[in-house]
Amino acid sequence: MHPENKNEAIILKPIHRPTTGDRLLWFALGGILLLGLSAWVRQYVLGLGVTGLNRPVYWGVYITNFVFFIGLAHSGTFISAILRIAGQGWRKPLTRAAEAITLFSLPFGVASILADMGRPERVFNIIFFGRYQSPILWDFTAVGLYFLSSIVFFYLSLLPDIALCRDRLTNVPRWQRRMYEILALGWQGHPEQFHRLEKVLDGMAIFMTMLVVTVHTVVSWMFGMTLQPGWHTALIGPFFLLGAILSGTAAVVIALAILRKVYKLEQVLHIGLFNSIRKLLITFTLGWIYMMIAEHLTIGYGNMKEEMVVLQDKFSGTYAAIFWSMALLVFGVPVLILIFKAKNNIAWMVTASILINVGMWLERYIVIIPSEVSPRLLPVMGQGIYLPTATEWLITAAWFSGLFLLYMTFTRFFPIIPVWETAEHLPEFEPEGLREAQAVQTGD
Repeated sequence: MHPENKNEAIILKPIHRPTTGDRLLWFALGGILLLGLSAWVRQYVLGLGVTGLNRPVYWGVYITNFVFFIGLAHSGTFISAILRIAGQGWRKPLTRAAEAITLFSLPFGVASILADMGRPERVFNIIFFGRYQSPILWDFTAVGLYFLSSIVFFYLSLLPDIALCRDRLTNVPRWQRRMYEILALGWQGHPEQFHRLEKVLDGMAIFMTMLVVTVHTVVSWMFGMTLQPGWHTALIGPFFLLGAILSGTAAVVIALAILRKVYKLEQVLHIGLFNSIRKLLITFTLGWIYMMIAEHLTIGYGNMKEEMVVLQDKFSGTYAAIFWSMALLVFGVPVLILIFKAKNNIAWMVTASILINVGMWLERYIVIIPSEVSPRLLPVMGQGIYLPTATEWLITAAWFSGLFLLYMTFTRFFPIIPVWETAEHLPEFEPEGLREAQAVQTGD
């Protein structure tokens, strides 16, 4: 590899011995995580009676978190895989930050399911006694495959930069250097290695694109294959998928802005990258409001009694405040910000992205709860009531703290900007063999 230079040094600078500030932040996030885990243990011992779940309300904040975390996990696949297939070269500096959100969101999506089960050991019943007639098993299979595939995709794209850390970072602890040596798998940066890696990643990008469509569609079918009012619609699959990509892309904006500010990466994460994502956010937000109108217009025009109960609950009843807040947070305010304020202004773009993700969490909540409190067998089962308890909120806070903790820890040990992929954007640095491999691929 070439001698160290300015661009390489900027990207590798965040990788150093943890500071006092790092330790304090890790301690705070770890403390919240431990509090949530203790609440989970208490729930396990005392049962789901400590939550607000009751008949006919059987899914609440935990399943809201599950759908939200799985949605966030689509960020990496969209930025890294789908845009890779589309030949969008501007995405390269953003890929690892997005892929890390995918990798660290999925475990907490799974943890949300385990918390909702009450008896998490019964998950083994799905493995040993599951039947593929059940959409729950479809969901289990799709999410599991997505998690394993994301690990492989993430690791392969990280491999050349692990070798870079092995060769460059001589001032880190011995155990850390040893970790880089083991994880680098003997990577030397030869042209044929880069050529093979590019071919593998291109193939996996196609597979991951198909998988990301499958995963959130299957997640939506866990609802849509039931006869609950508000869920049994063919539109639920693409609606969930579009919402997932919207929330995931907004999460990437937030993560990149924080990384840019904290790690002084303005030279690499330039304003042009944020402007490109801004255009995507506008497109997805407009697509989301189209889906929202199409769904509720169809329900309202059909005028089926049980469906109208849920619709009225959302529009003017118990959940009206949440529903209209969700509409304003996902569409009303962000689209105005993104069109009129956010161009060349990262602060406004982050504001819109935060509003979108808060609104998308409320959207998941408003999809789940009103349909459960007003089931089709309303005269028999009665109207349900759901109020989340402190236990549910504490476990929710723990899962989000865990996600932030894993993400921030990763950025202190590995480059959050893929050096080898951004070589053409950083003219001062070029990994040995990369240009030769690209020349082979293009036939030059």
